[in-house]
Amino acid sequence: MENERDEIIVFQQFDNTIDANIIKTKLDAYGIPCFLTEENLANLYPGQQHAFFQVRLHLFKHDLQEAQQILAEVNLFVEDDSMPVCPQCQSKKIERGFSRKLTDQFLAGLHVLFFGIFFPQRKINRCNDCQHEF
Repeated sequence: MENERDEIIVFQQFDNTIDANIIKTKLDAYGIPCFLTEENLANLYPGQQHAFFQVRLHLFKHDLQEAQQILAEVNLFVEDDSMPVCPQCQSKKIERGFSRKLTDQFLAGLHVLFFGIFFPQRKINRCNDCQHEF
């Protein structure tokens, strides 16, 4: 009876649906049941890193350890000579996305507040080692 009513938790939150679906597909391949929420809202407002615009990946609490082990073993970074290199630390662990700088988020919020229009931000490269944005 206790296993039937196991608690569902938010495992991770993502800024876009592509990253969320990659992780979901990996967990599905290993037989861990999971699902995504708020995909449509995140697609309507890309580049907004507010908590209520993020895609959430949910799974059962008893699968938490196994999911963490699976994702720790998987290397999602493909090393390639054509990939950009961080100018600050020379790392190749680069992700493409929207700026996480507070000033950029603040300006995007002001645009919505004063103009009532969402202006999409431009995508940048971010180093996963030193968090440098370029």
